[in-house]
Amino acid sequence: MKPRLNQRIQFSLAYVLVAAMVLLLLQSWLQAPRTVEIPMSRFLDLVRADKVEKVALTEREIRGIAKPDALPTGPSGAGDRLRQWLTSDAAEVRVFTVTRIPGVEEAPLIAELERHKVEFTGKIESTFVRDLFFGWIIPLGVMIAIWMVLMRRVGGGPTQALSFGRSKHKIFDRKELKTTFGDVAGVDEAKAELVEIVDFLKNPRKYQRLGGRIPKGVLVVGPPGTGKTLLARAVAGEADVPFFTLSGSEFVEMFVGVGAARVRDLFEQAKDKAPCIIFIDELDAIGKSRAGSTGFIGGHDEREQTLNQLLAEMDGFDSSKGVIIMAATNRPEVLDQALLRPGRFDRQVVVDKPDLRGREAILRLHARAVVLAQGVDLGIIAARTPGFAGADLANIVNEAALLAARKEKNAVEMSDFEEAIDRVVAGLEKKSRVLSEKERDIVAHHEMGHALVATSVAHADPVHKVTIIPRGIAALGMTYQLPTEERFLMTRSELEDRIAVLLGGRVAEELVYGEVSTGAHNDLERATEVARLMVTKYGMSERVGLATYGERTSLFLKGAGIGGEREYSEATARTIDEEVRAILERTHDRVRGMLTTKKAVLISAAQALKRTETLEGERLRRALAGESMMEEMR
Repeated sequence: MKPRLNQRIQFSLAYVLVAAMVLLLLQSWLQAPRTVEIPMSRFLDLVRADKVEKVALTEREIRGIAKPDALPTGPSGAGDRLRQWLTSDAAEVRVFTVTRIPGVEEAPLIAELERHKVEFTGKIESTFVRDLFFGWIIPLGVMIAIWMVLMRRVGGGPTQALSFGRSKHKIFDRKELKTTFGDVAGVDEAKAELVEIVDFLKNPRKYQRLGGRIPKGVLVVGPPGTGKTLLARAVAGEADVPFFTLSGSEFVEMFVGVGAARVRDLFEQAKDKAPCIIFIDELDAIGKSRAGSTGFIGGHDEREQTLNQLLAEMDGFDSSKGVIIMAATNRPEVLDQALLRPGRFDRQVVVDKPDLRGREAILRLHARAVVLAQGVDLGIIAARTPGFAGADLANIVNEAALLAARKEKNAVEMSDFEEAIDRVVAGLEKKSRVLSEKERDIVAHHEMGHALVATSVAHADPVHKVTIIPRGIAALGMTYQLPTEERFLMTRSELEDRIAVLLGGRVAEELVYGEVSTGAHNDLERATEVARLMVTKYGMSERVGLATYGERTSLFLKGAGIGGEREYSEATARTIDEEVRAILERTHDRVRGMLTTKKAVLISAAQALKRTETLEGERLRRALAGESMMEEMR
């Protein structure tokens, strides 16, 4: 709080100085005698009429004082004209000025003044005030004004330009924090861990009476969009304490040492508002491992100083005062080990992507503000979105509401949710992408090849919908499968069936057209990736054995996305490639045998798909079963 107090004192002194200068200027202006300017001819008339008391001669002007009783009272005499020249109130205004005529000698004027006994004096005109005002005050004022405008644009104000060391955190007071655990769904395990943190802040003596120590830091780890920041806000809202929040990147500036100063300022202010919560989002921005640092002066050095100061502050404060540090990251593998040791971030809370029940709970939470139609089944939507995070599910609900509003519906229907999922998964519908008749025919057979194989193998998810409507950048069609349950382990036969479904489109093109197209590029890439994992990571190859193979990459290079050194021989690499190729070829032959026996069903189902562009539900089931749909089309 000391920097704010000093800043307030400096502002007060500045206001006092400005007010004093304004008062001095007003006083000098008010106390100055009222003066009027008259022509030289009228001045000479006043002198000859003995109506001038005294004058002061300068190089540029003549300043004089007229006699108070020298004004005539006639209606049209010189007195009335003099009143107009001097002022509207001749009794108060007696001072006048006369501008000197250039080139006129001064001796005759002095003689005239002596003749009429006018007291006169010479005066050297001082230009100090004018030079000070126009030469220093005005230029400095202009420079200060320009500087203030520039600083306000780049830093938020002139004072902020000199306060780089102050923390840029945002403080949410108790009244502003309305998020509670009721606003969080789908992460029950993480929520249970954080409930205890709330109890620490509300009842610290409950844990201290037996000698226990409140954890200093809680690290929330999880993929992007899983609700890490939302959980931190819910903890602060439940505990009813101030909430300091900022991102890790806000510590680091272009000036060396600023990050460390901001860390110190943050902890000083937090101690003054204890009990409270400090939340640092994207901790990996300042907490990366120092093992890969080059040691040169620059960005790495500044980040290291900030990290060292954060470590020192976490060691220095007492958690019994009620200051708890929470941090979030989606890259815990790149964090420095000094941050993760006990005494700093004592607890790590994992916020993973939700399972089927969690996704349904999240959908219900976000659907509270949406008007749903009667036939909407959020359980089906949750089953169609495996691997989706909380942010993705919130986006689906919002997209569905926007689509329904665009169609001027009174409620959000199931079709709107289906369309929203398609937009999020595959991209926008490309109505402007017009395929030729041959291309539509190839895409229809390709997608029905996927669907037929999925219904023929034992371990594939049921087919939910098949479409040949182009979406996104490169998707000319899609086959959607609906998982019946959450899977955390997969057997060898399940992986082989997954490869078979991926190869179904390619094999369908081979059977129908006798040649292949480029449409199977992504399918082949995914099938190859699964086969290589089976060989190198899962130990599902007899020739390669149980050993796992990969690349040896340092932590620093792995965080930078740079590949490492291969840790196996050329002979082993050749064997791995041969095994991957063998799995793909063996599965390809199996799929070719399946579709050869069902070629007639493949062709009829592809024609039905080509006519309707999308097949789902009962119509899809009948097409895959080989039932004729010609009468229904009519």
